[in-house]
Amino acid sequence: MNPPDSGFLDLYSYELWTIFSLLLSVVAVSLSAALIWRSRRAQSAAAPVNTDPVLDQARKLLHEFEKNSRSVDDVLINWSPETLRQVLKTELPDAQVIVVSNREPYIHNLVDGEVKLLVPASGLVSALEPVTRACSGTWIAHGGGSADHLTVDDKDRIQVPPDRPAYTLRRVWLSEEEQQGYYYGFANDGLWPLCHIAFTRPIFRASDFEMYEAVNQKFADIVVEEAQNERPIVLIQDYHFALLPRMIRQRLPDAIIITFWHIPWPNSEVFSICPWREKVLDGLLGSSIVGFHIQFHCNNFTESVDRFLESRIEREDASISYHGETTLVHAYPISIEWPPTSLENLPPVSECRREVLQRFGLAPETRLCIGVERMDYTKGIVDRFMAFEELFRTHPEWIGRVVFLQIAAPSRGTLPAYRQLHEDCLRYVEEFNERYARGDYRPIILLDEHHTQEDICRIYRAADICVVSSLHDGMNLVAKEFVAARDDEQGVLVLSTFAGASRELLEAIVVNPYDPTAVGEALLHGLTMSADEQRERMRRMREMVRGNNVYRWAGSMLVDAARLRKRNELNEVTSQPPSSGQADNVISLLDRTRGAAR
Repeated sequence: MNPPDSGFLDLYSYELWTIFSLLLSVVAVSLSAALIWRSRRAQSAAAPVNTDPVLDQARKLLHEFEKNSRSVDDVLINWSPETLRQVLKTELPDAQVIVVSNREPYIHNLVDGEVKLLVPASGLVSALEPVTRACSGTWIAHGGGSADHLTVDDKDRIQVPPDRPAYTLRRVWLSEEEQQGYYYGFANDGLWPLCHIAFTRPIFRASDFEMYEAVNQKFADIVVEEAQNERPIVLIQDYHFALLPRMIRQRLPDAIIITFWHIPWPNSEVFSICPWREKVLDGLLGSSIVGFHIQFHCNNFTESVDRFLESRIEREDASISYHGETTLVHAYPISIEWPPTSLENLPPVSECRREVLQRFGLAPETRLCIGVERMDYTKGIVDRFMAFEELFRTHPEWIGRVVFLQIAAPSRGTLPAYRQLHEDCLRYVEEFNERYARGDYRPIILLDEHHTQEDICRIYRAADICVVSSLHDGMNLVAKEFVAARDDEQGVLVLSTFAGASRELLEAIVVNPYDPTAVGEALLHGLTMSADEQRERMRRMREMVRGNNVYRWAGSMLVDAARLRKRNELNEVTSQPPSSGQADNVISLLDRTRGAAR
C-alpha cells in the first residue's frame, strides 16, 4: 500500500497514515481468515453457532479504529478551512451542514433611513462564522435587526458575508411576546443563572417555559424545511435550544445532531432546581453528540442524566443510552479562527497603541489595563475594579500611571439583575474616579456601548494587561482573542481560574476573581513583568491557540459524528439475519472507513 500523495500529507502526517495502514492490514488479514473459516465450517456437518466470526471481528476492528484514530488525529492534523472541507468531503460526503443559534452573524439595522450592517462582537459568532463559511452551510438564527426584513428574499434567506457570499443565513422571526418568554424568560432568567452559579437566583415561570417550548418547535420546523435530505448535519448552539434536538430527531431520525452547550453545566444537585429538568435532559439526549468546553461539565451533565432519567451510562465510551438511542458526551474546547481575519487590515502594534492612547487622551507612557465583555454579572466586572483599587491601596505609586479601560457592551437590559449591575458599575466607577483623580487623570474609563471587532482588536493590541475575571465561564474567547492579537509577543493575560480557557492558557497569570487582594497582586506582577518573560509566556499561548483553533473544534465534532454514523451503519448490518452477502456488506463498510481515514 502506497502512502498518500502530498495533498494528503498536508492534512495528515505520515505517522498517522502508517497507523491506519497497519490497522487496515489487520482488518484485511482477519477478514480473510474469518471467511476461510466460515467456508470450511459450511462444508462440515457441525451444528450452527450463534456467533459470526466475520461480524464479531468487524465490530472489534471498528472499535479499535475509533479508539486509535481519535487518539492521534487531532494532534497531527494542521486544522484550517481547507482541512475542514476535506473532512466533510471524505468523512461525511454530500452532507448538508445546518447551524442553529439564537444570535445571527450579520444584523441589518435602519439608521437615519439607511440600512446599516452590524457584525456583532460575539464570542459565539466569532467562533461559528468561519466554520459555517468553510462548510458553505445554512445558518438559522433569530432576525432581530430593524432592517432584517428588508434584506431577505421571499424565503427569508440572505447570502452572507455580503462582500464574499459563502453560505445562507435563514432568519427566524419572533414576536415580542416570544422574545420575552423564550429568551429573556426561561433562557436568561432561568437557565443562565442556574448554570453559572454566580449567586444570582434563577427564576422559573411556567409561561416562560411554554414559550421556550413553542420557539424551539418553530426552529425545529424551519430546520426540517431547510434540510435538503434525511441526513443533514445539524449543529445546535447553546442553552436557548435544549428541547430542539428531540424535536428534530422526531422528524429527521437519520440526522446527525450535534448540540454544543457553550455555558457551564452545574452539578446534579444544582440542576435539580429546574422544574422541567427531565424535559431539558430528554430534549438534549435527542442529540447524536452533546458537547461542552471541558470534561468537568461533561461529568456534571452525565451525573444529572444518571440521577433523573432511566438510562445506561457507558463511561469508558463517554456515551449515554436512552430509549434505544446513543448520545456521545464529549469535551470540545472552543476557540477562534487562525489567523484571525479581524487583524488583516490593522496597523502594527505600536501604531494601534498610539491611536488608542490618543483617542482617550492618555499620555504615551500610560500603562493600560483592559477588560472586554458584555455587561453581565458572571463576568466579574465590579470584582476587577475592586482588585484595581487594591493595587492602588497597597502600591499608591501606580496612581496616575495606569488606567483601566473597560468595554462592557449593554446586554439584556430588560432583566432586573442586568439593570442593577449596570447601575452598580456606573456608581462604582464614579466613586472610584473621584477618590483617585489627579487633574485630568481618571483611572477607570467605562465604555458601556457596542464596539466592532476591529475596534476591540485595536484595543487588544494597545494593552499592557488584559483582565478576564469571570466568576464562572464556559470557555471565554476574549482571552484567546487577546493572545491572537499580540503578534508582537508582548502583553500579559490575567485569567480567572473559573474560565474554561484557564485549562489551556497555562502561561497566563491565573487568579481567583473572588480574591481582590490576589488579583491586585497579579496586576502588579503584570505591570512589572519583563519583556522577555512576556515574550516567553505569550509565545506559548499563541502556539496553543494556533493549534487548538476553531477549525479543530468543529472538525473534531464532525469526525466524531462520522464515526458515530459508521457505527450505526455497522449495527444495522450486524442486526440483520445472517446471509451470504453480509460479509460483503461489512467489508464494504470497512472500505468506506478506510477511505475516510485516508
